[in-house]
Amino acid sequence: MKEFFGKVFRNYIVRHLMAMALVVILLCVGVGIGLDYYTHHGEGIVVPDLKGMGYDKACRLLAERGLDIVVSDSGYSKLLPANSVLAQTPAFGQKVKQGRIVYVTINSPHSPTFAVPDIVDNSSVREAEARLQAMGFRLTEPLLVDGEKDWVYGILCRGRRISNGDRITMDYPLTLMVGKGTIDESEDVEIIDSVAEVDEFVEVSAP
Repeated sequence: MKEFFGKVFRNYIVRHLMAMALVVILLCVGVGIGLDYYTHHGEGIVVPDLKGMGYDKACRLLAERGLDIVVSDSGYSKLLPANSVLAQTPAFGQKVKQGRIVYVTINSPHSPTFAVPDIVDNSSVREAEARLQAMGFRLTEPLLVDGEKDWVYGILCRGRRISNGDRITMDYPLTLMVGKGTIDESEDVEIIDSVAEVDEFVEVSAP
């Protein structure tokens, strides 16, 4: 009798253990399937190439694919129209989920302006050229004037004299007024202010 009940008890325990193991396996499989469904495993929307595309067109294209767009920054390029896309994140070709935000950099309609550093009557031509070129300005050959050799006495932008702190665009090159090492008392260095005016407008503003 004891052997009979012992076998039944052992079989009962074995069956319960097997049932518990089966339940655990089914739970794991169910959770995996549920996660795949919830996260759309294996599915994704390919991010289109927006570079060079107008902002409005980019908005429509992303909306058609279930994606959103946010302008994160602006820049400037002469080669592209205003309000076109300069850069994007995520990049072209990446797969993302529906509703993902694509951040874009938009081309500004105007070239940015930068303040002229404190170089007039405060630095040598070599120092001035280094600072201006580091900022991205283009320079022409210096204009030699009477004064201490290699000393910067002024800056010209398209025939107009500008001062330290003036904000100017980088579209036009600058010309440094540099001393040639001689001083003629009969001439005034400031005479350069009378340079003939040009027909086109030069973008210069007070700081």
